[in-house]
Amino acid sequence: MNKKLLDVEDLVVEYPAQGFRKAPFRALQGVSLDIREGETVGLVGESGSGKSTLGRAVLGLAPVTGGRLLYSGRDIAHLGRRERRALSSEIQVVFQDPYTSLNPSLTIEDILVEPLAVQKVPRAEASARVLELLDRVRLHKAAASRLPREFSGGQRQRIAIARALALQPRLIVCDEPVSALDLSTQAEVLELFTEIQERTRVAYLFVSHDLALVRHLSHRVAVMYRGKIVEWGDGEHVTSSPEHPYTKKLLLSAPVADPVEQEKRRTERKRLKALQPAT
Repeated sequence: MNKKLLDVEDLVVEYPAQGFRKAPFRALQGVSLDIREGETVGLVGESGSGKSTLGRAVLGLAPVTGGRLLYSGRDIAHLGRRERRALSSEIQVVFQDPYTSLNPSLTIEDILVEPLAVQKVPRAEASARVLELLDRVRLHKAAASRLPREFSGGQRQRIAIARALALQPRLIVCDEPVSALDLSTQAEVLELFTEIQERTRVAYLFVSHDLALVRHLSHRVAVMYRGKIVEWGDGEHVTSSPEHPYTKKLLLSAPVADPVEQEKRRTERKRLKALQPAT
């Protein structure tokens, strides 16, 4: 069994409430999970469930008010800016929207060189690394001299993945990385994620609202509801034979081509809605 890379222990994230004497909003309520080296953990839930907040906490972008975030045995929950910058070579992110995650005024080479320059990699070495990265995400080397607006959404997300890979990280937080893409492009990008993992042994925390989508990528799956994990286990089991009513509701929400089956799912969702946990 692979070693633990990230261990989340009873994590709590709170945001200050707006208004006099109002209690802070608790976005995460004692969340625990772990990610092993070379593994994909799918984190699934509806909007507002807290899944993206957990990803942001791992990246140091959300205020941790309780619990621990152990990365290779080191608690990274409260690192300073300089320590976080040093950690960026090991933990990277691919955001949801490929149209806004890339600087429109920079060439693709400049975008990919930027994280290498921060780590003081010589320019000639960085430029050679850019060509390797473009090849890894199945883009021609000529893409290096072009601007982001010259690419499709799927190609831009490939560039974002290349940027995340530039520093050869051990963990990538993927925050809804294919939700803005059409279905055929989604399949291509998911295949690319799998290929990269097989080659590099990078681990993914794959955040998504789509239980059916993470089934094809995740070794283990955690399902979040109102800041808590309500189901957690083997990816195949959680995504095909869920035990918790909320997970069953998510699975039934996935559309199917058969109208008769779709109607059965709609009826079953209504039945499960009454069983949805209150907290």
